[in-house]
Amino acid sequence: MRFDLITIFPEFFTGPLDHGIVRRAREAGIVQIHVQDLREFTKDRHKTVDDRPFGGGEGMVLKPEPLFEAVEKLLGQPMGDSLQKPALPAGTSVVLLSASGKLFTQETARRLAKLERIILICGRYEGVDERVAEHLATEEISIGDYVLSGGELPAAIVLDAVTRLLPGALGNEASTENESFRKLDVDKSATTASTSPLHKARLLLDYPHYTRPAEYRGWKVPDVLIGGHHAEVAKWRTQQAVEKTRRNRPDLLVS
Repeated sequence: MRFDLITIFPEFFTGPLDHGIVRRAREAGIVQIHVQDLREFTKDRHKTVDDRPFGGGEGMVLKPEPLFEAVEKLLGQPMGDSLQKPALPAGTSVVLLSASGKLFTQETARRLAKLERIILICGRYEGVDERVAEHLATEEISIGDYVLSGGELPAAIVLDAVTRLLPGALGNEASTENESFRKLDVDKSATTASTSPLHKARLLLDYPHYTRPAEYRGWKVPDVLIGGHHAEVAKWRTQQAVEKTRRNRPDLLVS
């Protein structure tokens, strides 16, 4: 898979791309990452990428021209106009990172991991010209209900979340099956009633994890995890996942 990161701060990505799973995936050839400086597509000596919004208001808005031209250079094709919009190459998505976008979830990451190329546009300032969101980006994504100063951190998060789902990135493919957010796949015959929390959950948080020592400062690892009874361990983990979801993310439980 190839990632293209369009940003006015290309040096920002020097750190996030040089560590952990992303670094190993790059070295193994699983992912290719290109960081594109947006200022290369400006026309004035000040390399201006933003301007004041029509209608007034505080702050500056990223202009459409450099963003359209950056994507066109990366793809090697025009992105069209109001009269005609060429189709993107198969397996390609142009993602605008924005506080106004749809919430990024694990399911979003799994969907993006099936693509061949993702262009991530890092928004800045008070926003991005809406014509970018409507006519250039294929989707607009937000990593949460809060506002950041730019899209660089969200882009790094999306890149990491997608990369770890690619075959070979983790080494152990089973690692992606037990995630902090996982689809519920439950044998209904194993539950006692349709009113069980298992039947009301859209997603479950991961179950609690323990490791050595078996006792630390008086806190003991649950006996069921030490007993060696795999069926009981599986049952306990499901129950604990439901309880943790109820405590921390009750919104994932269907009311």
